Amino acid sequence: MTPSPPEDSPVERVDPGLAAGNRVELGGYHARHFLWRVAGGVGQVVLNRPERKNPLTFESYAELRDLFHRLRHATDVHAVVVCGAGGNFCSGGDVHEIIGPLLRLSAPELLMFTRMTGELVKAMRHCPQPVVAAIDGVCAGAGAIIAMASDLRVGTARSRTAFLFNRVGLAGCDMGACALLPRIVGQGRASELLYTGRALPGDEALAWGFLNRLAEPDALDAAALAWAAELVAGPTFANGITKTMLHQEWDMGIDQAIEAEAQAQALCMLTQDFRRAHDAFVARQRPVFQGN
Repeated sequence: MTPSPPEDSPVERVDPGLAAGNRVELGGYHARHFLWRVAGGVGQVVLNRPERKNPLTFESYAELRDLFHRLRHATDVHAVVVCGAGGNFCSGGDVHEIIGPLLRLSAPELLMFTRMTGELVKAMRHCPQPVVAAIDGVCAGAGAIIAMASDLRVGTARSRTAFLFNRVGLAGCDMGACALLPRIVGQGRASELLYTGRALPGDEALAWGFLNRLAEPDALDAAALAWAAELVAGPTFANGITKTMLHQEWDMGIDQAIEAEAQAQALCMLTQDFRRAHDAFVARQRPVFQGN
């Protein structure tokens, strides 16, 4: 049995003016450059250019950046899954629609582009929702970065993740790779991937800790969505705090981190979800979290 919310639980009241500027629903959002849908609190991004292994364009970069920015204020999305159509995750920037045009741009325009791509990663890291990447087939260049910027990664054995900037004459320091990748796989392994651009097979990616789990190709999206649904069923406000602290504490000393966590945990102790967990434990029932 699961407990019903207590009758005397406080009703959340938010000033309409404050809510208008800080709360949005994204279930009705119609994406132009990828697929977007929301069900059961899980938002799903599907990179949908399967005939070319789902490459990114200037427009899709910008729309992804803007969507993840808006997710910071979403009330109907509590976890996000990013996947690709047609058996591949993402082949990176489109050779014809991005790479070629970049050769004709001046330095200020190139910096505009590289800052835009970096803003996508920052938006993914700053939105409170855990992001689950479902990685199959080709996961290269900017596709590998999107996977890296996600909080959790489930992939297939046949997936191939490649930070291949070196192979196109560029540095491996793209979109935060030199900061984030070593945190996931370690400095030595990150150095290998960024200096060589070699592809990381799914089983090796799992052993290295880049992938959290493996799934069969025909069960990949379902596995990622089920994992996201598990997160949505948890204390989503607290999950957002966990994500924030995981991101911020890399720049803190131990004493700063412990104090920051003390303050964050005290805030979580004020939530109704904390009370729900206590009441359910006392009643020997499973808590029903509501994210407040």
